[in-house]
Amino acid sequence: MKRKAELFLSEWRDQAVHKPLVLRGARQVGKTYLVENWGLQHFKSVLKVDLERERDLHSLFSQAEPKRLLEELALLKGQAVTPGTTLLFLDEIQACPAALAMLRYFYELLPELHVIAAGSLLDFALREFKYSMPVGRIEFLHLHPMSFEEFIAATEGDALAGYLTQWTLSQPPSQAMAKRLLDSVRRYFFVGGMPEAVRAYAERKDLLEVQRIQTALVETVQADFAKYGTRRLHELMRRTYRHIAENVGRKIKFVNISREDRPADVRRAIELLAMSRVVHPVLHTAANGLPLGAERDERHFKALFLDIGLVNRMCGLPLVGAEQLITVNEGSLAEQFVGQQLLASAPAFEDPQLYYWVREARNANAELDFVINRQQDILPVEVKAGKTGTLRSMFLFLREKNRKHALRFHTGCPVLEQVKLPGDASTTVQLLSLPLYAVGQLDRLLAISEENP
Repeated sequence: MKRKAELFLSEWRDQAVHKPLVLRGARQVGKTYLVENWGLQHFKSVLKVDLERERDLHSLFSQAEPKRLLEELALLKGQAVTPGTTLLFLDEIQACPAALAMLRYFYELLPELHVIAAGSLLDFALREFKYSMPVGRIEFLHLHPMSFEEFIAATEGDALAGYLTQWTLSQPPSQAMAKRLLDSVRRYFFVGGMPEAVRAYAERKDLLEVQRIQTALVETVQADFAKYGTRRLHELMRRTYRHIAENVGRKIKFVNISREDRPADVRRAIELLAMSRVVHPVLHTAANGLPLGAERDERHFKALFLDIGLVNRMCGLPLVGAEQLITVNEGSLAEQFVGQQLLASAPAFEDPQLYYWVREARNANAELDFVINRQQDILPVEVKAGKTGTLRSMFLFLREKNRKHALRFHTGCPVLEQVKLPGDASTTVQLLSLPLYAVGQLDRLLAISEENP
């Protein structure tokens, strides 16, 4: 299955000076498969060391001489290592902190060697790292669940995936094509973007098998909780994990997660889940200017889950027949979908952060699903599960912040229009309404809208 990250990997390979590359991402998002599959296509050989299973090799990394390490590694593995034609892949590198430290010596003393490292729960290893961190001597690639475009390519072929990247606002999809794409969005709602589940659906269209895989993935993530702190913390993490899946897009209130635990303990559970990348906090920002993070308020946040398919599995939705259901959480699923695609469409070298805006005042509450910045502009974003819906919060934000551009995702047709602000007929704003299947095409379509103001 093709991943957009392959392009980033190829660009990294061809750089005159390539630093060791570290892949970061949640469990089971396809890090190992990506490196092995891509590596075999672009190198004569791939030498993989699984540092979680091959613990007898850990002692090799205690030295600071990469050439000697490679010589001994080649003898022990029975495989030659030739810089320039061999890719050295250090998988599950979090199991061997000395291997993380060795990355700096690969860069300084053996720069011609291509080295990729990957690991689950890597954020914890980096936080507790006791060695001198190779700052400036490594770079990161952040991997997410498969995007909608990748899902389309895997399940329906490159032709439809290519079409998705080519239509324009002046020549939008026909009604028949729009229905086909929206049907695929709905399918993605339930299958999700975890590679193993996508592969099962692409090859056999067996939703029962997809459900079995998703159940195993949910349980695998929960099994990791035993690695953190006390048994009480494990239980709190499980409770928080389930609460976020069942309340995607809603403001997090610690008391709703647990009345028995201290707020500080609940916050700690959320932080651990975020570090393991199974939840993604969406922080409140005042959004008065750029950067949005300069005015973030970490006391007020909502959260997205790792994957939309796992959201439905956590909520107990049976997949067989689900595509014909109108579920009670359609709005939350649409918000999860958009947020998940925004994260996946960020540059691979960035660890993206999402923001939203809320105003809590008597008789004047307002909330935007997301606030993003594109082309040095701040865009309020509303997400609708259908074709219609009020935009009261969006208009209030535009008026209060004196902004002229807004974005809506829905199931209707793509439209770029000038809209008068309610109660202020003298002020018009540009509203770009895009179908849900276009989230991954946002930057391209925004560029087109700039050309046709």
